[in-house]
Amino acid sequence: MSVSPVELVLRPLPWQVLGDLQEIPEAERESALANFELEAGERAAVLTQLTLRSQAEDKLGEFARAMIFTRDGLEQATRLQVAAMHAARFKDAGITTVADLGCGIGIDSLAMASLGLRVRSWDINPEAVACTKVNLRFMPDCEANLGDVTTLDIEHLISEGVQAIFADPARRTGAAAGGRRISSPEEWSPSLPTALSWREPLRKGGFDALGLKVAPGLGYEHIPSDFEANWVSVDGQLLEAGLWSPALQSHGPGRSATVVRGSEAFTFRQACDPSEPAKQLESAGLGTYLWDPDPAVIRAGLIAQFVDNTALEGPISPSIAYLTSNEIVAGKEANALSGFEVLDVTQLRPKAISKALRALEPTSVEVKKRGADINPAALQTALKRILVPRTNSYENPVTVIATRVDGRHQAVIARRLDL
Repeated sequence: MSVSPVELVLRPLPWQVLGDLQEIPEAERESALANFELEAGERAAVLTQLTLRSQAEDKLGEFARAMIFTRDGLEQATRLQVAAMHAARFKDAGITTVADLGCGIGIDSLAMASLGLRVRSWDINPEAVACTKVNLRFMPDCEANLGDVTTLDIEHLISEGVQAIFADPARRTGAAAGGRRISSPEEWSPSLPTALSWREPLRKGGFDALGLKVAPGLGYEHIPSDFEANWVSVDGQLLEAGLWSPALQSHGPGRSATVVRGSEAFTFRQACDPSEPAKQLESAGLGTYLWDPDPAVIRAGLIAQFVDNTALEGPISPSIAYLTSNEIVAGKEANALSGFEVLDVTQLRPKAISKALRALEPTSVEVKKRGADINPAALQTALKRILVPRTNSYENPVTVIATRVDGRHQAVIARRLDL
């Protein structure tokens, strides 16, 4: 029977070697490894963990240097900054004991434990559970268990002191959850209906505290009407949606977007029935400025609220999430918008775009698209062939935005605003 890489690296000597190599420069590690009497599989496992730790620092910072990972587990793990936001909801609700069901490699468990919560974690993957045990080794009030969360007796867990549940249903095919994405919530493991059913025993136990990490593309119709649905992005990348029952909400039910930029987080909320469709706006055409909302804001359906609260006048075309204004947008909402000054508008054809660009003498060209069936990379390559800069200066960058304006396919030539 084969031994997994995680089991190999947790053997006494490989574990010692992993710690020793972590302390020396990366370029010297492979040659230093030859000084230890390890089996071939053990050497490979140590090198793999060093690589994964290095890759994990983007998500987890310096904590990654003392943790272990699986490749799939790291890919699917919550960023520590976002996991800390999850954990704060439970702490602020007065929860002391949480069950983390589908814990993966234990990042959310670690964040909750770091706030002093007692965490009982489960996962069906033995390698993931082994990682969680190591990653929680400095948290004495936490435990990691191997098991299928769909077969757990939730009422029994509550009788043993569990006050809240956090769950991250598996949304990929394959034994290690590394296959294709599963779009249907009924086919997740556990399914969304199953995970939501855990709310009732929690309520009977006195705590309406259920939090679910779900796919950001989840349709509104799947969201319970008294939940908060929160979409989270980090530096412009949409990462997840979370569904939070009443005890874990700070402002009541509705939809919200949390936009993380660097070390700052900005949250925008709309009190509403989160299962209802977002308000649709009529076209406002194209004014002096074009604005690209953060994807979390778009998915949370907050476009109309942004228009109501700022100088924004509306979308440039029906069902297109590019917005327009004749003034610079200021205030908190500006942190969730990328702005462009409109320089020209032309037909969405390379020849017409090239003609417009020549007049502007750009030193670099960026291509974006929304609502247009084009290949941005191919168009950008075509434009670069025509407009190769003749200087090393990049002081006149231009953006070509392929989209629809008042229902017509157009190319908007613009310059990014430095806000």
